[in-house]
Amino acid sequence: SGPTITAIDVVEYPQSNDRDIAINSEALPMLVSQAMSVQSAAVDGVSGATYTTTGFIQSLQSALSKA
Repeated sequence: SGPTITAIDVVEYPQSNDRDIAINSEALPMLVSQAMSVQSAAVDGVSGATYTTTGFIQSLQSALSKA
């Protein structure tokens, strides 16, 4: 909404195995919370969720660039 991030909906993420589900169920809420707090894709990331963090940052930055 204008220059303010009002919501982040993660619509697609790896869920093909128990490990992906476990990592993403913990990491994605943390990443969303961080992004909402800093109002950008410049998040610190989540330890142990490098691929999830990288994908989240790239996707969010792409969405912000298009907004």
